[in-house]
Amino acid sequence: MKSEMGGAAVHERDCSSRCSKRGETTSSSCERRKRRDTKVYDKEEEEEDDDDEKGEVEKKIVALQRIVPGGESLGVDKLFEETAEYILALQCQIKAMKALASFIQGLEKEKRKFGA
Repeated sequence: MKSEMGGAAVHERDCSSRCSKRGETTSSSCERRKRRDTKVYDKEEEEEDDDDEKGEVEKKIVALQRIVPGGESLGVDKLFEETAEYILALQCQIKAMKALASFIQGLEKEKRKFGA
């Protein structure tokens, strides 16, 4: 069993690395985890935190539904599948646009080379 200080120290290290990877100083979920590691919660506080986390997840799902074409009519499982497919499709479009831009740049160089 971890001591309260040990758990807090481990949390601090793990949380810092996760937040820094995302470019954040701290996040609300990290703060809740930190409080859970360092103090005893009563059942009511735990339920409030769970409700807050569920609310955050729900907001993110709604945002994702708006971004993914046709996402508003999908359940969560199908939404995640469609999101993965949408990301792959966007990556293909980016590759195609880069290739087209490179081709056009090549044509412009050739045009300048021949003085046209």
